[in-house]
Amino acid sequence: MFNSIEEFLTNWDHESESTQKILDTLTDESLSQEVSPKDRTLGRIAWHIVTTLDEMVSRTGLDFKATPHDAPVPEKASEIAEAYRSSNNTMVAAIKEQWNEETLNELKEMYGEQWSVATILSILTSHQTHHRGQMTVLMRQAGLSVPGVYGPSREEWALFGEEAPKV
Repeated sequence: MFNSIEEFLTNWDHESESTQKILDTLTDESLSQEVSPKDRTLGRIAWHIVTTLDEMVSRTGLDFKATPHDAPVPEKASEIAEAYRSSNNTMVAAIKEQWNEETLNELKEMYGEQWSVATILSILTSHQTHHRGQMTVLMRQAGLSVPGVYGPSREEWALFGEEAPKV
């Protein structure tokens, strides 16, 4: 859980940059990649990450313009990536302008429960990380190179003049 707005923003900066790298790597063709017909496609998971910014954070009362949580999934990967970039930028700017340290302790109704804003931000971060992990598996299945997030990906080791760790 976050103890200050700055702590969240520092963490979120890395997390949102990592998500943006993943989204920027998607191709239109890759959006239909799926584990099974009963599960979300790569495009639907990516769009879920985008629209969750509105769906979760708007419940805190933060006033910002984001892609609506009920917006239809685009067919173009570039539209998904740009929607995240725009929604994220406006969310971060609104947090900096509208919130202070006391905001983190405010309780908000979330899914029939009362959560502090700090808890909401923590779950938002974990939620995004969870779905980003799902996306990287589907990206490999779709034949895409996966950018490193918490360290170099298999493809990035060569950029450092190293061999990727043995599997």
